[in-house]
Amino acid sequence: MASVLKLLPELQGQEMSYIQDLIKPMADDEAQLFANIYRTRRRDPQLILITTILGFFIIAGVQRFLVNQIGMGLLYLFTGGLCLIGTIVDLVNYQTLAFDYNRKIADEVSLMTKNS
Repeated sequence: MASVLKLLPELQGQEMSYIQDLIKPMADDEAQLFANIYRTRRRDPQLILITTILGFFIIAGVQRFLVNQIGMGLLYLFTGGLCLIGTIVDLVNYQTLAFDYNRKIADEVSLMTKNS
């Protein structure tokens, strides 16, 4: 049984417990493969925070493009972050944006590693 702290020490909070539950039934080599692929595809919550702050001052919606929400990204881009209100909401909820995206990626990677 692989430990999430050994494989992905950069994880915190909800993401750590979610990934631990995913890799618990995996063999060590399968968990290592999962960790390598997941590490390259996940988004760091700090990156989402930084791009949201930049969106507040420069170009709104960049954070939504990073979490693969293209429609919302375009909406934010053309409406100035829905008159900055949406950008302020994203500033408060940046960890949730990152966790939702990372959870989807973890599920995809988990399916890939189980099939290989």
